[in-house]
Amino acid sequence: MKRTFKFVAFLCCMFMGFAQAQETPKANKKEERNPDKFKQMYDLLATPNMYRTASGAPGPEYYQQQADYKIDVELDDKNQRLYGSETITYTNNAKEALDYLWVQLDQNEKARNSNSPLVENSKTDPAISAQTFSRKYLEEDFDGGFRIEYVKDAQGNPMKYTINQTMMRIELPKLLQHKEKITFSIKWWYNINNYIIDGGRSGYEHFEKDGNNLYVLAQFYPRMAVYNDVEGWQNMQFWGSGEFALTFGNYEVNITVPADHIMEATGTLMNRSEVFTPEQLKRYALAEKSFDKPVIVVTQAEAEAAEKGFSDKKKTWKFKAENVRDFGISTSRKFIYDAMAVKTGNTTSMAISLYPKEGNPLWEEYSTRMVAHTLKSYSSYTFDYPYPKAVSVNARDQGMEYPMICWNFGRPDETGKYSDQTKYGMLGVICHEVGHNFFPMIVNSDERQWTWMDEGLNSFMEYLAEKTFDPNFPTRRGPAKNIIPYMSGDQTGLEPIMTNSESIRQFGNNAYGKPATALNILRETIMGPELFDYAFKTYANRWKFKHPTPEDFFRTMEDASAVDLDWFWRGWFYTTDYNDIGIKEVKKYFVSNNPSKEVSDFMKTRRRRDSRTGPMVYMIAEGSADYKPELNKPFKIADFQALDEYVNKNFTAEERAKLNEPKYFYQVTFDKPGGLVMPIIVEITFEDGTKENHYFPAQIWRMNDKEVNRTFATQKAIAKIVVDPKEETADIDTANNTWPKTAEKSKFD
Repeated sequence: MKRTFKFVAFLCCMFMGFAQAQETPKANKKEERNPDKFKQMYDLLATPNMYRTASGAPGPEYYQQQADYKIDVELDDKNQRLYGSETITYTNNAKEALDYLWVQLDQNEKARNSNSPLVENSKTDPAISAQTFSRKYLEEDFDGGFRIEYVKDAQGNPMKYTINQTMMRIELPKLLQHKEKITFSIKWWYNINNYIIDGGRSGYEHFEKDGNNLYVLAQFYPRMAVYNDVEGWQNMQFWGSGEFALTFGNYEVNITVPADHIMEATGTLMNRSEVFTPEQLKRYALAEKSFDKPVIVVTQAEAEAAEKGFSDKKKTWKFKAENVRDFGISTSRKFIYDAMAVKTGNTTSMAISLYPKEGNPLWEEYSTRMVAHTLKSYSSYTFDYPYPKAVSVNARDQGMEYPMICWNFGRPDETGKYSDQTKYGMLGVICHEVGHNFFPMIVNSDERQWTWMDEGLNSFMEYLAEKTFDPNFPTRRGPAKNIIPYMSGDQTGLEPIMTNSESIRQFGNNAYGKPATALNILRETIMGPELFDYAFKTYANRWKFKHPTPEDFFRTMEDASAVDLDWFWRGWFYTTDYNDIGIKEVKKYFVSNNPSKEVSDFMKTRRRRDSRTGPMVYMIAEGSADYKPELNKPFKIADFQALDEYVNKNFTAEERAKLNEPKYFYQVTFDKPGGLVMPIIVEITFEDGTKENHYFPAQIWRMNDKEVNRTFATQKAIAKIVVDPKEETADIDTANNTWPKTAEKSKFD
């Protein structure tokens, strides 16, 4: 930043003091000054307590519950059903006693009596395909949802339970006290949905050509709801958009499938020698030592042979996972399987991909490499990836995440050809879904309430990872200019980021794009990478394997950086305001020995000329009544006796040699038609083509929310001034960003 020296400060203070004194009283009206935009967020944030401190860290009384599972499931591939039983051991770490438990039954969102379809608008389509018409008006709805066969206590006695849509309340025979555990069992089954037809975050994809199914199974078991210090039981219904709030625990899961299936799931495979062939075991051992390229463990030839078998035999895969919040499974006889090792800090994990032949050559070339890159990139900004693996599964039209495993779209055409759009779309979704291992699988925010805390933070991290994977990656979310169409839209169709998941209309823009952009601006423009990265890593490490709230994030980012960001959270997250900063006016000033009539009259009235200030230096605006053409020349100290005497009197020869001697003075008035408070970034271009950049923090607006002034004292004449030259603040209207104003080209031009 360009340094100003003593005599320039003296000169400018004389001018600015007069200018401020001339402000009209209306400048102090609330609608112009609007101090609320810089008010601390005590009115919006929860009061700190012993559970969650004012610093944003977990407090000394912070606790979280634990739910451990032993699950046995069997897939009926012929009838597309899943049968299961589980034993849950639930530990109450809260100081208060519990008189009942809440269990999530998210598959009930697909039940025929589900209320989810009833809350959606339904219009008559003017044109509709025969298939869609039949499914909409002629056929029965898919018969989904859990069939609960029993809920029993540890002694095998029935327990009383009540099902309310996607939630089940289990009555306890006595209060569950602090540090007590309870063990109970549930048996269930459900029809698996064809998600291509019936929709959903899990289900199966059917391949007509070979008659096989590819399963991506999640929300497949009754899951404990979260109980915490913020709202007690998080038992908000699952309507379809808001994802999942879940409790950490340990899992032992046995999965029985047709013997010719290949699968992956959350956790460590405990019986690999029983489910892999000897040759596949050798290949996997090679993959564990390969850090530079994937090793194909199950080949395409083996997968194609299995496609034709339809074995009637069964095989059980046994997985064990520690300290995870959920469990996902993917299985099919169509799967090719490749893997490689990834080192993040002191930990080594496996990057793995499963895909049908329809995914090649795209998936064999890129998927596992992107998995490995994502783990490295995210770890560098947060913590070393702690889990033993991360799996990417190719499933048509899917993009969904679970601990250690996710399903991702993207396939070439039938000839194996693919466009850049298909390639980068696939790479982007893999990066995003693998990245969810960090947010929210480990930094475990409440997705059902605050979608942005996992999708927004993850989209921001995805942006950083994509740019290091390929500098030319066509990133959709993160760059400020990409969010402008959304933020400049009709305000009646927008909601603040801090809106419940089920009440967001433009889901992608609100929950993914806008928070990702906000964090990118925070990192690159407001805080700087060094301060931001330290604070962000602090948040990630404070809250890994815990349940953070928005307040915990906001407070930690400020606590670890010493940057007051309340104005930023208030504007970007709690309003739908947009940014629009422009150049209202530029005045060129010249130094004079004689005051203008306006200044002279003012100083006589106020008696401002006194012995403390000494001889005065006056500024005359070009075009004013007192302006004379002879003033239009570069400024020199020696031309002004009073100033020359002041400099010679107050500075040594050595100090005078270091003084700056600007030649031109410009007062720039910036206005703010948009409601959002943001920094002012200015690029000055001089007549010789050289440039100079200036950054003014957002706090420049604290005294006047409508317009502010800055005086630039320069060595060279200014030819052009531009606000936000690199498009880094999401300014929705650049037509007012340039002086002198230039005619913008039309879209036709």
